[in-house]
Amino acid sequence: MLNLDFHPSGRHFLQIPGPSPVPDRILRAMSLPTIDHRGPEFGALGRELLDKVRQVFKTQGPVVIYPASGTGAWEAALINTLSPGDRVLMYETGHFATLWQKMARRLGLEPEFLSLPGSDGWRQGVQAEMVESRLKEDSAHHIKAVCVVHNETSTGVTSDIAAVRRAIDTAGHPALLMVDTISGLASADYRHDEWGVDVTISGSQKGLMLPPGISFNALSNKAIDASRKAELPKSFWAWDEILEANSNGYWPYTPNTNLLYGLNESLDMLLEEGLDNVFARHQRWAAGVREAVKAWGLEIQCRDPAVYSPVLTGVVVPEGVDADAVRQLIYRRFDLSLGMGLGKARGRMFRIGHLGDCNDLTLMATLSGCEMGLRLSGVPLSGSGVEAAMRYFSEYAPAHALDN
Repeated sequence: MLNLDFHPSGRHFLQIPGPSPVPDRILRAMSLPTIDHRGPEFGALGRELLDKVRQVFKTQGPVVIYPASGTGAWEAALINTLSPGDRVLMYETGHFATLWQKMARRLGLEPEFLSLPGSDGWRQGVQAEMVESRLKEDSAHHIKAVCVVHNETSTGVTSDIAAVRRAIDTAGHPALLMVDTISGLASADYRHDEWGVDVTISGSQKGLMLPPGISFNALSNKAIDASRKAELPKSFWAWDEILEANSNGYWPYTPNTNLLYGLNESLDMLLEEGLDNVFARHQRWAAGVREAVKAWGLEIQCRDPAVYSPVLTGVVVPEGVDADAVRQLIYRRFDLSLGMGLGKARGRMFRIGHLGDCNDLTLMATLSGCEMGLRLSGVPLSGSGVEAAMRYFSEYAPAHALDN
């Protein structure tokens, strides 16, 4: 029998930028007995969590919940709003923006990919002025949607979504705005309504601290109107039947009941803490990790400090060093999993996740494992990142320390 619990002592350090560790409180909630998904208790659960999830997306509109990964939510966003041959303006910020573009093409859409030249596009956020300029050229309004990634998990860059909305408005263009915040939701500030997003895509396994298997579409009225005219084929992903069933707390097919127990518990944890406090601790953790990377004398994948991600930090290794070999050594020696470089960044960087069920000591252990692994791999370091992070976390106390 395959052994999936093979760590001999202590707990494995899962410091990839998602799936993130699942808190015991959520695991306990998920262990409750499965109930009838057509019964009255389930309807009450559905109504409660559908109300609470809107608070995390910061929307008054509906949030559709699918038993799927974030990739399913990408597909749902596209096929519910668009028709075969529609043009879609997308922006390349990294590996996941690229995968979304590939999906659009496979669905029979015509994606146009904006990007900065060379590798710069994978080290900076969405350039809103490029979106504005392209939309101004589209005087016939052939472009039906603008699709961007909020927090690009492959690079550690968080783009300014409000600026993208302003670009669309300044261009006077009617295109829908679709945003992937699969890794940003519940870790980085996100405002569906205020930023004028039409479809927000997210998933369960990042800031929500759940296992993979739930994905989301938060919808504007404009998106719902577009869905009534869209002609791409859809069945499982169709919003109309889900929204109708959700009005009473149910789904039109069998939902992932025990994951929804976990989601309800996750929402309670986030709302009890307060979203502003959640975002503040992620920003603080990210700053401490960046202090470590700077002390090592290594580059951060994101070149623009204004858009550093609070969710993860991409660490670029020196030329001639295989980042994957460093990661593998760290895993074997210290039972610590780090994110690999993806796509264009493969072998050139590794990613440290600092999100969700985490604390200062979790990150200090993570940085210790990284520093030992870098030294064992022969990577020349300017100084101790561990000491730099210790100073940072000691000097800048969390906003809400434990009561005495």
